[in-house]
Amino acid sequence: MKKKKESLRASILESLKSRNKSRSKPAGKPDRPEGTLIASYNVHKCVGADRRFDPERTSRVIHEIDADIIGLQEADTRFGERTGILDLRRLERETGLIPVPVAGVTKAHGWHGNVVLFKQGTVRDVHQISLPGLEPRGALIAELELARGGSLRIIAAHLGLLHRSRAQQTRLIVDLMSDGGEIPTILLGDLNEWRLGDRSSLNTFQAAFGPLPPAVASFPSTLPLLALDRIMANRRGMISAVEVHDSPLARVASDHLPIKAVVSLETLESEAEARSQTA
Repeated sequence: MKKKKESLRASILESLKSRNKSRSKPAGKPDRPEGTLIASYNVHKCVGADRRFDPERTSRVIHEIDADIIGLQEADTRFGERTGILDLRRLERETGLIPVPVAGVTKAHGWHGNVVLFKQGTVRDVHQISLPGLEPRGALIAELELARGGSLRIIAAHLGLLHRSRAQQTRLIVDLMSDGGEIPTILLGDLNEWRLGDRSSLNTFQAAFGPLPPAVASFPSTLPLLALDRIMANRRGMISAVEVHDSPLARVASDHLPIKAVVSLETLESEAEARSQTA
């Protein structure tokens, strides 16, 4: 118990340091870097920090982010027959985001609440993975051919609340990476891990993704202290530093803040050229 409290304290202190650094930046909206903007957002079944169910508000936050690819978690009702909560057709009309198709579901948006939306490109392949553990959890794997050039594999996941379950789930995802590991891959989602250091279940990911990027606090949205949401890539330099999308609307629309990063198109194009030369 003492070690757990020390780990939580260290995690909170690290998050406070990150927040202080971000507050020292000049005010104003930064210019969007060149590349493909990706994001991850646990929409909390469209229930906000004010406990109000408001899918319209959630959609407005997605508008704000303006991502080219975004992974959503908890986008379906959780119990019984899963049913999608957002108006995806309206979202497509207004933002150009379309969902990666998921087989075998009728009313749900995604797989175990995981949805991947993208703006331009084509879907090459989709896999729906059931993750081990006591809770029903899953990962959605989508291989996309981007209109701007290059191929990209997205693993959108929502890991369990129990440490033992997360340990099993991270090992399975790393095992999946061995199949097609040459594809530039980004893992994103609510990984539900606040621990830092040796006890973190995320350390397993280093085998496939290398050293973990710095933690960025995204939970709870009203006072972010814990880095439960993550974006990581299996190529060094493929994504920019991960940031939170921290707006007044995002602070209340869910109990998580969205996080985002920019994919380097040059990296993807170089990968595609190298594969074509060896084909």
